[in-house]
Amino acid sequence: CRKKVKELSRDAVSETGLGRYEDKVLKNMLVIEKTPGTEYLETRAMSGDNGLTLIEYAPYGVIGSITPCTNPSETIINNGIGMIAAGNAVVFNAHPLAKNISAKTVRLMNEASISVGGPSGIAACLASPTIQTASELMKHPGIRLLVVTGGPAVVKAAMNSGKKVIAAGPGNPPAVVDETADIEKAGVDIVNGCSFDNNIVCIVEKEVIAVRSVVERLKDVMKRNGAYEVSGRHLAMLEKILVVDGHPGKDFVGKNASYILKHIGISVPDSVRV
Repeated sequence: CRKKVKELSRDAVSETGLGRYEDKVLKNMLVIEKTPGTEYLETRAMSGDNGLTLIEYAPYGVIGSITPCTNPSETIINNGIGMIAAGNAVVFNAHPLAKNISAKTVRLMNEASISVGGPSGIAACLASPTIQTASELMKHPGIRLLVVTGGPAVVKAAMNSGKKVIAAGPGNPPAVVDETADIEKAGVDIVNGCSFDNNIVCIVEKEVIAVRSVVERLKDVMKRNGAYEVSGRHLAMLEKILVVDGHPGKDFVGKNASYILKHIGISVPDSVRV
């Protein structure tokens, strides 16, 4: 997969319309290089007056994995390496918005397995994933463990499946800045974090809470490092397109800041990230 990182990243943005190509390259490289594998599965032995204790890890068997459109190839690579290294097989039900890039990633994983003497078909994915196929996967008697990355509804469904579940849902992380902070570093880090892949990653900053004494300095640092401040009538216009009937405006999720601002009459270069 390492040789195909740029292709996977480009295809993900093209198919889903979410995020930034250069940030997806970083995410794909991260999961390829840092996902724990067989090196973490050490056998342990302990001896004592009562005999010998041997601890070895055993696979679950076939795992069902539900993956998102925000991190399609990254989630499959991360889940796949960990699961296969532990001796499992995995069936992926990808988000329908990312079914093609997800299928390509699974094919590459199988090719990689075969190239080093592993079995073929160790990972599989549904060609036409839907909510219904996800539900059927969760209920299938051959699936012993569910690993789910998605919104509250799919996580809740997995939790109610009666199977063992490892699930991750949406996050809403705040950044809190007070007078003891290094304001320069805080401003740079917040912009870099919250703008990463256009804020679609659940662990990046979603709001900033700052004490009054540092607000103006913090905003100045952020604006010098890729942030744009919206105020007045433009703020009301922004709220109108980003929140529709109490829900996020889907046309603007994961889009560049310059694209969003253009729709409220503000023209900025792509160097503005948030």
